[in-house]
Amino acid sequence: MSIFALVFILSIFGATAQSSKQQSLKLIKYKDNINAPLSVIEKAFIKEVYADKYNEYIVNRPQKLKDLKNLLRNRITIKKMPDVTKHTKKYTLLSEAGLFNSYNKALTFDKKYVKNSFNVLKYNLNFFGRGTKTYRIDGTPYFIIIKSQHY
Repeated sequence: MSIFALVFILSIFGATAQSSKQQSLKLIKYKDNINAPLSVIEKAFIKEVYADKYNEYIVNRPQKLKDLKNLLRNRITIKKMPDVTKHTKKYTLLSEAGLFNSYNKALTFDKKYVKNSFNVLKYNLNFFGRGTKTYRIDGTPYFIIIKSQHY
């Protein structure tokens, strides 16, 4: 069957071929705040997740460290949105995402949200995908909003 015959048959049945070409990603623009050293809390969060691989996978990889600083300082927001909790079906729960425990098998889910000790890095969230992602912290009116790194 020729390509013309195939196109004709598809057009009869209302099917059309479309390109699923995605737009190219834009360069990441870092704010000046990523030049500052890790805070005590940031360092503790990263060490908790990467455990004995902290030096090898983070300290010895300047770009990875830069990306994590950018993520923690500029791209993640945790917001209380009690009115949105009525519509929880459309948001992924943190428990559904699971733990990112590849380097530290002892990681556990937080039983509740405590602002200064909640380590978002321990969860298997889509930090580096396309677009903004939103997750609900189970049993709370708090949502984790991860802004895209591509503006």
